[in-house]
Amino acid sequence: MAYTTIDDPSAYFQTTLYTGNGNGSGQAITHGGNSDLQADFIWIKNRTDAENHSVTDSVRGGGKGVLSNSSDAESNNNSNGYLSSFNSDGFTTANAGVYNNASSKNYVSWNWKKVAGVFDIQTYAGNNTGSRQVSHNLGVVPSLIIIKNRTNASSWWIGSTEISFTWNADYLQLNESAAKGTDGGGHIFGAVPTSSYFVPGDNNDTNGNSNNYVAYLFGNKQGVSKVGSYTGNGNANGTFVYTGFKPAFFMAKRTDASDMPWVMIDNKRNSFNALSNTLLANSNEAANTGTDRADFLSQGVKIRTNSTAWNASGASFIFMAFAENPFVTSTGVPATAR
Repeated sequence: MAYTTIDDPSAYFQTTLYTGNGNGSGQAITHGGNSDLQADFIWIKNRTDAENHSVTDSVRGGGKGVLSNSSDAESNNNSNGYLSSFNSDGFTTANAGVYNNASSKNYVSWNWKKVAGVFDIQTYAGNNTGSRQVSHNLGVVPSLIIIKNRTNASSWWIGSTEISFTWNADYLQLNESAAKGTDGGGHIFGAVPTSSYFVPGDNNDTNGNSNNYVAYLFGNKQGVSKVGSYTGNGNANGTFVYTGFKPAFFMAKRTDASDMPWVMIDNKRNSFNALSNTLLANSNEAANTGTDRADFLSQGVKIRTNSTAWNASGASFIFMAFAENPFVTSTGVPATAR
């Protein structure tokens, strides 16, 4: 049994849905999980319209946004939205911006708390050296690292210990649909990360002189979070992806072919199996609700499509998932499927 000491993952991650009210003073949003959650990292998408994904965090401040589907530098232009506060069990939008509070528009927010073993945020100033060590507080070797240049336009650069990955050569891009790339010179990442630091590369993408950066670090915590990989089987009765918990959020990317999006599903936009309400982290597209993609089960995700973006035969995929419930609690209570 996959026992855990953490019985309520909603203390660390929650998905929250809401409708914009168009109030120029903003709107206070309250989470609905079993635990209160003062999130440090809030990712919001307008589900109704083709609008950018808005990403804010408590380290940079809610008035400074970056866009997961864009290479644009950090913006503090609150005319689009962003946040005015991170609250004890939610957040408050800054105004009536299209990114997070336009009147009558439907939104989803994914909300993470900084906690050892699960998630950490670091900001740093670049120095253009390949041996740079940036300290972090994750307390374990990061399973996934995302770095964004805040000063200049640049992709969202990703490295992971959970796929075939050479740290001084390989990379993925959150804002792109490209396959795993290779730069061959340590320009994106300089070395394998450790439980106390990570090593950005030697150029402007992740470590340029006089450039400011934000890094998001994710760990594997039993019963709470999982970064991993799976191989597609090309069958509509698709492969099973083990997480060790009942998922609340699942994002996946095919890594061996181009033009493959970062697909995102969660437990709130889909209230029962099969899950069909999909968003794409690298695209501003509105929610797609047309085709069944997956089931959330008590200990993982069952893929329910032969789509090449989800389950091509023999294809390699990376995924990141966060829990609604552990498979088995600390007292031996098992989770149930949806």
